[in-house]
Amino acid sequence: MNTGLLILRLVTGLLFVGHGIQKVSHRLGGHGIEGGAAEFRADGFRGGRLTAAAAGLGQITAGLLLAAGALTPLAAVTAGGVMTVAATVKWRNGLWVQHDGYEYPLVLIVLPAVLTLTGPGRWSVDRAAGLLPWAPWWAAAAVGLGVSSGLMTRALLARPVPDH
Repeated sequence: MNTGLLILRLVTGLLFVGHGIQKVSHRLGGHGIEGGAAEFRADGFRGGRLTAAAAGLGQITAGLLLAAGALTPLAAVTAGGVMTVAATVKWRNGLWVQHDGYEYPLVLIVLPAVLTLTGPGRWSVDRAAGLLPWAPWWAAAAVGLGVSSGLMTRALLARPVPDH
């Protein structure tokens, strides 16, 4: 079980890190902070560079915490917030990723929440620091705070639709 949790944490965490790096740099196929800002503007957000930087740094932070198994509930909150914003962008396309739907963001909300429920495993910073086990309510709180912060971010940063 611990090996499985380690693999799950590493893959999920490093994918988050990679997406964050793409948002803020030209590495890993990214388009730099300007490209990230343009993507957010195209998706109907205000803020440009600041929005892209916050999303990228949030993804990098959540990913590093997940990969290390450190402060897993905080990682779940951060991941849930960023990916809820992504899900709101893709919501109109339906569930399935083949149609640019929200399937992938949903998976990336659920995985960190599940890691909060199960604990990150024996080979984790949380275990080494004596923080485990996390109480089940931590997972519920992490999902609730993550999703609500993502929805609040979407509401605050959404550009108004012009009247015609």
